[in-house]
Amino acid sequence: MKQFPKTFRSILLAVFIMDAMRISFCFSTSMPSLQSLEIKGHFSFEGNEFASRDFGNMVHSMPHAVLHPMQVSDIAATVKYVWEMGPASDLTVVARGHGHSLKGQAQVQGGIVINMMALRQNEVMQVNRGNLPYVDVSGGELWINVLHECLKYGLAPKSWTDYLYLTVGGTLSNAGISGQAFRHGPQISNVHQLEVVTGKGEVVVCSEDKNADLFHGVLGGLGQFGIITRARISLQPAPQKVKWIRVLYSEFSTFARDQENLISAENTFDYIEGIAIINRTGVVNSWKSSFRPDDPEKASQFISDGKTLFCLELAKSFNPDEAGKADKEIRSLLSTLSYIPSTLFVTEVSYVDFLDRVHIAEKNLRLKGMWDLPHPWLNLLVPKSNMHKFAEGVFGEIVRDTSNGPVLVYPLNKSKWDNRTSFIAPDEDIFYLVGFLTHPTESHGLEELLEQNSRVLSFCDESKLGVKQYLPHYAMPDDWRAHFSSRWEAFVQRKSAYDPLSILAPGQRIFQKAVSVL
Repeated sequence: MKQFPKTFRSILLAVFIMDAMRISFCFSTSMPSLQSLEIKGHFSFEGNEFASRDFGNMVHSMPHAVLHPMQVSDIAATVKYVWEMGPASDLTVVARGHGHSLKGQAQVQGGIVINMMALRQNEVMQVNRGNLPYVDVSGGELWINVLHECLKYGLAPKSWTDYLYLTVGGTLSNAGISGQAFRHGPQISNVHQLEVVTGKGEVVVCSEDKNADLFHGVLGGLGQFGIITRARISLQPAPQKVKWIRVLYSEFSTFARDQENLISAENTFDYIEGIAIINRTGVVNSWKSSFRPDDPEKASQFISDGKTLFCLELAKSFNPDEAGKADKEIRSLLSTLSYIPSTLFVTEVSYVDFLDRVHIAEKNLRLKGMWDLPHPWLNLLVPKSNMHKFAEGVFGEIVRDTSNGPVLVYPLNKSKWDNRTSFIAPDEDIFYLVGFLTHPTESHGLEELLEQNSRVLSFCDESKLGVKQYLPHYAMPDDWRAHFSSRWEAFVQRKSAYDPLSILAPGQRIFQKAVSVL
């Protein structure tokens, strides 16, 4: 990783120390107890084990307390309490949504966890059906609930994540990526306005026109500049049905070419994702329970054993009175692709069932006791110019089978992303999301999967592929500086402006609270 000059690091450290010393004289050393705060919600000091776990199930940090807020002012009062304690206290705060973090990003040892799911119980969603429709939602609301509420008005958000049981504030603090992002951008590109509690306990409404620096900083900001308590999300008319399609490729170059052509076309599918399938048995047979083969006889003869294949997953949305038109468009688009003909599978589902497809898999995994296994996921953003080199060095070489979880592979258009946000992506017009969504199995234990991740990252570094992590996690400060590269200084300046004591989201391990002994 790139090492920044010692002089720069020394100056940066000095700035934080001087800020801490300056701030320390502004606070009273006599503070009321946490329990005495006047809030509508409540704190829990016992039974907080849930807040020491997350989906990754590899990091477990027990908080001192959990705030269950009833209103935004509860969150502001709590953060302000910690802010007013000043640098003499090592108390920190983190917002926790549905606990889908991978490596303890929404945990805090001995600090305060804010249970954002409690906030949504007292926050009403408000849908505006005007010329530019939108919905105002709590930062603690689940996207699945946002979907159902908006559908009452015939509307829906434009961009999604593959899994909908995540909170609005959680995904907007990262990016929110799925197969619609090539067209609409990630979820952070579809927000009109935010309400944020800063690291000083201030409640700030921000947008592109008001407090724009905070607005852009919080989007994709990993929780470093404020806690998203409310968001205004852009909407569009919602379709009722989806044609869901899967096809296979044997060559990555052909698979990638077709994907890139599809995301660059004006008339194309509404959803485009891909999956690498390595050394799997009976791939197309496993689809038959949900998908219909276009040619059943040829499909039954297809053998996947021992091969490296690439699945292109597509979707076209429509309303029932447009079914004929949708079928014609699909056939026309498929005719431009070079997939293996015998592997064309199609199904028709409701719009809701398509968007909520991962929840069905979740139910099955929960029944098998597999949902709570560790998830050593690794998500990478790979520049188009180096994607073929990545595929050659990783698929079938470092990763020799995908029986322990899917490997997502699909391209995104950089033009749909806003460079003013805190999100970091490769600096090319097209880049790929590659997600290794693994879990331990009898044949591949946790340590082996972590070692596989390390080998993938080492290959990327040694080959100088210009890869960035999505949902990044780094142990060393220099790695974070390298991640942000030329935008690191701006990131630090925003931290100093909105959370100068580094109170918020310490689990990201980007900044450490400067504790003064004065």
